[in-house]
Amino acid sequence: MPKIKPAAHAPSIDMTPMVDLAFLLVTFFMLTASFRMAEPVVVDPPSSVSDKTLPENTVLVTVDNNGRAFFGVGNGEARSNTLKQMSEKYGVKFNADQMKKFGGLSSFGVEIKDLPRYLDASEAERLKFQPQKGVPLDSVNNQLRDWIQISATELNAIYMRNKEKAESTNQEFKGEKPRYAIKADSKTKYISVKNVFKVFTDMKIYTFNLITSLEGGASVAPAKTH
Repeated sequence: MPKIKPAAHAPSIDMTPMVDLAFLLVTFFMLTASFRMAEPVVVDPPSSVSDKTLPENTVLVTVDNNGRAFFGVGNGEARSNTLKQMSEKYGVKFNADQMKKFGGLSSFGVEIKDLPRYLDASEAERLKFQPQKGVPLDSVNNQLRDWIQISATELNAIYMRNKEKAESTNQEFKGEKPRYAIKADSKTKYISVKNVFKVFTDMKIYTFNLITSLEGGASVAPAKTH
């Protein structure tokens, strides 16, 4: 008697668990991601073969092709604490909403007296904000020096706190000390960049990185000045 073969059926896969997992991952990343606001100025840095990335504990000064200086610090905690100290130093008040918005700024290029109004503006309005003349760095009103100095102190405090915490629990500490970087447009006049160099060297900071462009994104080139 011939054998009867059961009809062949294509295997069916229940995709419901995979769909649920996908939605869970999307929800997780939406809740944990931190969104950065657009930079107030776009610069086209010179090219380089270096492929180092910029760490979070970096104090960054950007110089556009008009010679304006923009200040930024990667660490959010240091950024907020720096604003509090600058507020006390210059007697400029910031409300809770302005403090929160400042925490999301990648950088800015205004005097501290204009900063509250700048923070109240929408992201689109900030691109046209007047006066956005850059952070002052002249000998009479060197606000850039104060921003760098205070933020560096805050970054050092965070570094030491994390190091002591790791040592107290016998864990390996991989943190880095604060770093300094300058990003300038390829068309920026040398005198404008030299003025920023002088701000760093006057504070006895002689080692910093120059941000350059590289295929696929920005890169970091080490630099020293004496």
